[in-house]
Amino acid sequence: MRLWVLLFSLWLMPAFVHANEDAKAEEPTIEYLEMSPKFTVNLAEPKKYLLINVQLLAEGEAAITKIKKHLPALRHELIMLFSGRPADSLQTMQQREALRQEALIVLGKALDRLETSDGFKDVFFTEFLIN
Repeated sequence: MRLWVLLFSLWLMPAFVHANEDAKAEEPTIEYLEMSPKFTVNLAEPKKYLLINVQLLAEGEAAITKIKKHLPALRHELIMLFSGRPADSLQTMQQREALRQEALIVLGKALDRLETSDGFKDVFFTEFLIN
């Protein structure tokens, strides 16, 4: 009887292993794309500038390729968004989060205008300096 149970379990094992490999193969690629060089833009006040490092979160090879293809246009959109803002409008965490949300919307619209924003997930500021 034990022999039958052992043989039956060995017979079923390759099906479970194969199903697990299929699940791993279907996992989407997620990548953070750094927009380099960092953004340095003038603020509204004389001799004030914003230095900001931006990373984009993309899911899927097609989205990653599309974002890399359109990086110059996306950089332009962010430069226009960041430039000329008053320094006091970027002081609190809530103000910076609002700017991040604006950047997410602007980039999504730009990608939709150029191709499609499918796979573009989020924007992150990994460095933020006002001087």
